[in-house]
Order: sequence, then C-alpha cells, then structure tokens
Amino acid sequence: MKKESSAKQPVRVGLISLGCAKNLVDAEIMLGSLLKHGLEITNDAAQADAVIVNTCSFIDSAQEESVDTILESVALREAGHRGQAVIVSGCLPQRFRDELPKLLPEVDAFMGIDQVAQVSEIVDRALASRAQKTASQPKTKGNKSKVVSRLHELEKTRGLPTHENEESLRGTQKFGRTKTLLAPAPAAPLLDVTARPTFIPDYETPRFRLTPRHFAYLKIAEGCNHPCSFCIIPRMRGAHRSRTQADIVAEAKALIADGVKEINLISQDSTYYGLDLRPNHSRAISSPDKFYAAAKALSADATTICTLLRELNGLKGDFWIRLLYTHPAHWTDELISTIAACKKVARYVDIPLQHIHENMLERMRRETSQQYIVDLVRKIRAGIPGISLRTTFIVGFPGETEASFQTLLDFIRETRFERLGVFAYSKEDGTRAGQMAGQISDAVKQKRRQRAMAAQHEIAVQISEAFVGRELKVLVEGLATSKQIQAANISSWEHGLMREGEQPSPKLKGRNFLVARGEADAPDIDGRIYVRGKLPVGEFARVKIVGHTDYDLIAEPL
Repeated sequence: MKKESSAKQPVRVGLISLGCAKNLVDAEIMLGSLLKHGLEITNDAAQADAVIVNTCSFIDSAQEESVDTILESVALREAGHRGQAVIVSGCLPQRFRDELPKLLPEVDAFMGIDQVAQVSEIVDRALASRAQKTASQPKTKGNKSKVVSRLHELEKTRGLPTHENEESLRGTQKFGRTKTLLAPAPAAPLLDVTARPTFIPDYETPRFRLTPRHFAYLKIAEGCNHPCSFCIIPRMRGAHRSRTQADIVAEAKALIADGVKEINLISQDSTYYGLDLRPNHSRAISSPDKFYAAAKALSADATTICTLLRELNGLKGDFWIRLLYTHPAHWTDELISTIAACKKVARYVDIPLQHIHENMLERMRRETSQQYIVDLVRKIRAGIPGISLRTTFIVGFPGETEASFQTLLDFIRETRFERLGVFAYSKEDGTRAGQMAGQISDAVKQKRRQRAMAAQHEIAVQISEAFVGRELKVLVEGLATSKQIQAANISSWEHGLMREGEQPSPKLKGRNFLVARGEADAPDIDGRIYVRGKLPVGEFARVKIVGHTDYDLIAEPL
C-alpha cells in the first residue's frame, strides 16, 4: 500500500536585525508573530523560504551597513535559492518609504515599524510575489555605491519638513497623518509602510526573546518629541507614545517569572514616559522649564517614570531594573529621590549629553544650558550615592571651534564619567544640522574624537584601579572564550565606541574565566567583569575584585 504524502512543511523564515536594542525588540516581536502563525524560524539563510533584514538608518555608517546586508542577502538568494523572498523592515523603509522600491527592485517587500505584528501576512504576500518574479525575471545584482549615493541625494533635495519650524514640533496634524501604500504592479516590491508610525507593543503582543534568559529589554515607549538638529529619529519613529503602566508591569512580571534577573527599560526618551498620557497634553514641553511645569501640574495619580519605577521595584524577586536613554532636560528631583529609594533600580544612569559648550548646545537644539548640565550632574551624584554615570558626546559638529572642543575636553576631565563614548558627527541629510554652515572635515572630526577618547581612557583606567579590593554583586553571563577575552568582548558598535585605546592585558591569560556584569555595566555597551572560578550562569553572585584591565575588572568568587 502506498504511503500518504507527508504534510506540507511550514514556511521557514530567517531574520537579521541591525542597530539598537529598540530595533532588537521589534525583531523579537516579528519572530513572536511568525511563530504564533505557524511559521518556522531558522538561523540558516540558505534554508529559509524568506529572509527579513531589520534595518537601522540612524547615521550614515548604520545606513551603509543596512544596504550592505540587504544586497548580500539578495546575492545569496540569486546564487542558490531564487524562490526565496527578501523583506526589508525597520528604520530604512521608514526614512525612504517611497524611494526604496525603485532603488532596490530586487527586494520583494518593504515593511515599516507599524507592521511588525503583521509580518506573517507580509511574508505570505512576498513569497507569492517572489514566485511570479522567479518565473519571469533574470537574475539581478545590486550596486551598493549607487544605492547609497542616491539615498544621500534624495535627502538633500527633500529638505526639512515644514513641521520642523513649528513650535508644537511633533503635534501638528501634518506630522501625525499616516497612510499605507501597496505598490500595484506585480513585478514591483510590495510596500507596506505608514508615513508616521503609531504602533506601540503591549503585553499581548507575541514576542520571542533573542537575549539570554537572564536579561531582557522592556520597551516602555516609542517615538520622540525632541527637536535635536542632528537627529532623524523623530521622522522615522514618530511622536512619543507611552505604554500604560499596568501593561508594562504585567510584562515585567512575566519576564521575572521566566527567570529574568535584569530588566532594561528602553525608549527614545525614558524620562518623558507617561507625560503624553495626561489629558489634553501638549507635546511642546521639551525644555526643562516647560517639562517641569507640566510635571508639576500632573494629578496625584498620574503615570510618570517615577511611578513606574516604584511599582516595578515593589515586585517580588531578586532582579535589577536598569533605566536607559534618559534625556537631561527631563530629569526632576523626584526622579533622583525615586532611584535613590528603589533598591532594585541599578545605580546606573544613561544620560546622553552630546556637548557642554553653550553655543554647541544651542546649535544642537538640546534645550539644556552648560550650567544646567553641570548642576544636574552634581545633583544626581549627591542624591544617588554610588551612582555610575554613562554619557555620550558628539565632536566635530558644524561650527565647533577648537575652543569649544577644548571646553568639552575640560568638562570630561573634570566630571570623570564612569562610562563615556564619543561619536564623530555624522552629517545626516534631511536634518537641520545637515544644512548648517561650518561643516568640519572628517580628518578634524576623527582627530578630536581620538583626543576625547584618550582623555577618557586615562579616567577609565583610574576608575578600574579604584575597584580593586572591593566586593561587588554581579550577574554572571557565561563562560568567557579565549576569543572573547582577546577581543575584550566588543559585541556591539556602541560598545566599541566606549573602549578606544585599550591594550591587551596579560592578566586575562588562561581559560577559566566567566563573564559577568555589575550594576555599572549595561548589556553589550559597557565594561565586563572577568571572574576566575566557577559560578552559576544567569544568576547573581558576590565577587571580590582582584585586578583590572583598562576598562574591565578581574574578580574571584567570594
């Protein structure tokens, strides 16, 4: 008797995610949605029926990496699996929604941030479209330099959106308007991207975590209302929109029950969390004075980052809460006292300052003055004993003189940040800063970055040295391979920006090391603690610091 044919195999999907932790959460939501609808996930692109490239378009180098990855995925498809659909998601389609299908016709579908939960449907449509193309089109080969050059040209000719000049920067009708397009021609890529995203995940949104079991990113809000002259994010991600506190707490409880020991709260501006939930709110409160007035006028039961931290801190269990991406303009005395009072909130503040010189802050539209920043840093350190401050600065911004750079250099040396990274300014067409006079050469920008990192390197060595002999609570990540030790475990581009000038250390010779992190170290960004001995992975432990490298610590179990 003839055997029955085997059941049809489910569609297999591979996913490549680029960029920040916020982008990673979007990728996790896509994977969760795919699994919920019966599709399979594979790490082998050659075995995938569809490959999704989740892109970043924050700065030029990120944009080029995205284009590179897209074209590499297309080349692999053309070489051995022409029926495979290639789908592009994330910030690049948001930024170049109308232009990308013409520049990258070899891609089968483009999807935006609002569509991450509908990814299964888009995969189905892309596979159907790919089947038509495979039968009728010759092999294609993309040209990276042509695509990247054309994207730059498009931004230059596009100019600033009219809402850039309006005071209610992110609250205009034009900014909030959205539409969804679907390219009609069968041979053209599918396009499903809203002009201004409005999506925000909730507890019911399917999600498949890509982080290790012991830590997770929890997105508390999406979008941004700030007018920073160098930044394209508000145009790609839309206006700030917060999740409800109850929904966030429900997700946090589930993560803790699943074994998570560190919850990293993320958004574009975590300190603005909840302010958009108030009745009849105005978005034009980016400056410290306007924000303080709005926060003071809130009702007693209003949702803020402080109420969220307090409720999360009250949950049962042994875990850290880490607050990432805070804006200096939105810090309050209440936030300082809340962190100080909440023992589960890590003594760690991520507060990108970008510059300290008065003229540079004005040109960057940071809405904070030099004296305001100096006073804020002093208040945070006085109000939260043992706090570690992490910040980033931009050097080579248009109009930055040697004198204004020297002011920044002096500030770095005087303030002695525990964690610090330096970006060389990236000229982004379509931003206000991209049109400014006084653009600085790449050679000068890189030289200034090297000088700033050299100053921080001296500070970092001294800070590491001061830890020797201390006992710390750490979260054990896993076994350190010889390759990790040799490379200082630089696992993200931002982590690399924090560690320039580091020399290999003979103190890390050997193989019996575990990788751990303390409260002062965020995942994939900051330093590491290398523990010589055996400890349970994914759990907290007490260690004694017995040595250090330039940026990392060496410890033994207690």
